[in-house]
Amino acid sequence: MIRLNVVREGNGPIVVLSHALGCDLRMWDGVAAQLARAHTVLRYDHRNHGASEVVPGALRIETLAQDAAELIQREADGEPVHFVGLSMGGMTAQALAVRHPELLKTVVIANSAAYYPDQSPWRARAETVNAKGVAAIAPGAVARWLTPAYAGTPEGAVAAKTLHDVLVRTEAQAYIESCNAVAAIDFRDSNRRIAVPTLVVGGLQDEATPMAMSEAMAAAIPNARLATIDAAHLSAVERPVEFTQLLIDFWRSL
Repeated sequence: MIRLNVVREGNGPIVVLSHALGCDLRMWDGVAAQLARAHTVLRYDHRNHGASEVVPGALRIETLAQDAAELIQREADGEPVHFVGLSMGGMTAQALAVRHPELLKTVVIANSAAYYPDQSPWRARAETVNAKGVAAIAPGAVARWLTPAYAGTPEGAVAAKTLHDVLVRTEAQAYIESCNAVAAIDFRDSNRRIAVPTLVVGGLQDEATPMAMSEAMAAAIPNARLATIDAAHLSAVERPVEFTQLLIDFWRSL
């Protein structure tokens, strides 16, 4: 079992928050602060990210889902959880929902994708990191993550700097393997077997995973709901109060 960095806050029904590629659990600071008033919030760093263990070798999203399953089994005392994943975390959610539905009350798949018809941008990014390090792709990544309007505010500027600093501290080979895992996803068939209540959240200004990707996931997953948020890729960073409200409204409606 690999060592994952986990932070536990609050009291109540358990919510597990799973972050995006190149981020760490601090991506969820704003959302966790809202949720922890009435929930037990478990945040963690994926393997190869943040303060979790770096594991050499090739990686698949299914492995991240197994990490998440083991974390839930260890931390939730057998109680099913609300699992909320954004981007790579949303891919983890898709794999987890098919493999371990017994661990889940609900899943939320935010700013994510089920499949990339064109993997070449991911290959190009991995090649750049291999040649020049993570710092070479960091400014472009952060620019995709937040809208210019938000990044131009004092709060947004602080968020952008924090995200940039976390990204450049990610070990290059660990980032490349994670990049390759994201590029290789194909949940188009398995999503039709998801039986857990599912909310898909799409960002209206998300250029990294455009709305069409969220719409396709919501159409494939039986009885899934689709919600939108007026934000770029890291919607939970940009609009934490609104993001949290989408979660709470979804849970209350069930």
